[in-house]
Amino acid sequence: MLVLDEILISVRDGTLAETELLEFIALKPFNLELVLTGRGASDGLIEVADYVSYIQKVKHPYDRKIKSRQGIEF
Repeated sequence: MLVLDEILISVRDGTLAETELLEFIALKPFNLELVLTGRGASDGLIEVADYVSYIQKVKHPYDRKIKSRQGIEF
């Protein structure tokens, strides 16, 4: 398993070309599971994905004015 944390943000912001990521996905070994995180997956990335999830906050400490904490949120 290889987790590419926030890789979709890199594509969105132009740090990484979507074509490069799609090529990487196409060339990965069959038994390697890729997990790509971030927001705003393109239609092309969604097309090649096996799973796509949208996670929505329901409740969070920030709602009670609790700031992010080292070791928890970052």
